[in-house]
Amino acid sequence: MEEIRKSKENVRIILEGNFSVLDKANMIELLEDFPQKMKDALRLGQEFSISSQISPISVQKLKNIVVLGMGGSAIGGNLLSTYLADELPIPIIVIRGYDIPKFVNKDSLVFAVSYSGNTEETLSTLKKCLKVKARVIALTSGGKFETLSIENNFPIIKVPSGIQPRAAISYLFFPILKVLEKLGLIKGRNEEIKETVNVLEELSKEYRSRSPLKNNLAKKIALNLYQYLPLVYGSEGLLEAVAMRWKTQMNENSKWPCFWNVFSELNHNEIVGYEIENNINRQVKIIYLEDKEEGSLRIEQRREITRKIIEDKVAEFIVCTTKGKSKLARMFSLIYLGDLVSYYLAILNQIDPSPVAGIENLKKELAR
Repeated sequence: MEEIRKSKENVRIILEGNFSVLDKANMIELLEDFPQKMKDALRLGQEFSISSQISPISVQKLKNIVVLGMGGSAIGGNLLSTYLADELPIPIIVIRGYDIPKFVNKDSLVFAVSYSGNTEETLSTLKKCLKVKARVIALTSGGKFETLSIENNFPIIKVPSGIQPRAAISYLFFPILKVLEKLGLIKGRNEEIKETVNVLEELSKEYRSRSPLKNNLAKKIALNLYQYLPLVYGSEGLLEAVAMRWKTQMNENSKWPCFWNVFSELNHNEIVGYEIENNINRQVKIIYLEDKEEGSLRIEQRREITRKIIEDKVAEFIVCTTKGKSKLARMFSLIYLGDLVSYYLAILNQIDPSPVAGIENLKKELAR
């Protein structure tokens, strides 16, 4: 790798070049094809046959919906929880780890999500959910999950293999959405889906690799963040999980530290961390995810006051705004932007966005 501090012009040239030398798994193709992957994921959910154990009649007895998962396989649950919070009559709880809480029982609908089908922690929680006779649906590309589904007779939504879990967000979100719709737990949302596809298709043209830097917001933000510490702020509700998604994508794709928080929680702790001027804060660039369609006036007031308090103590305060009218379109417009920003930041860092050596090394050590 060349010296860390490249000249601004050299860095710009990197973003106008051919990425195939670095991007050996061609992640950019998956990202640019996101709208089509969304359609395919919706088809999988639509074609899924509801078993008699999880019929619309038995759904009336449900007390909660549980999503089991880790990393990129779990984020869909967080997105669903915030997206459906004002519609679902029962809560969606995301469980990351080896154990399940006491409330998970026969009246729980469990979506066990492991893209590989071999995630150690999720296999542990899945087995415990089966033991307490929870109603289970699995999302996976195969692995031990598929074997367990055959042995224990629970339904499985099989998603395409060969994709990094974090790049398979469509396949780990939309099938669950369609199942909840088919069970009568949420209303149909054909218009929202249509708008979301249209918005993503337009954004795909703007953010694609062939789009020059001057016209490409994702490239501009990546260039702005290069060699700085990104700190992503969302707001409680729709964009809370989106902020988490930005953070994890920066970690895994860009191989870069990144942190996240939400308004108004950060006003009760994190804001104090900027009081002492220091070199660390000067390396921070704050990305605020803004939803103009549904923003609380009080949250906006908090955001603006917070900005005034800390803006001169950090390197920059960047605002990224949702696109579209519907909640689904707005949410995925910023997910998509974050995914492309993290990709282009990987390119600027001169590293392949796909491999996750740290995670793989950890797994090898645990297996010894």
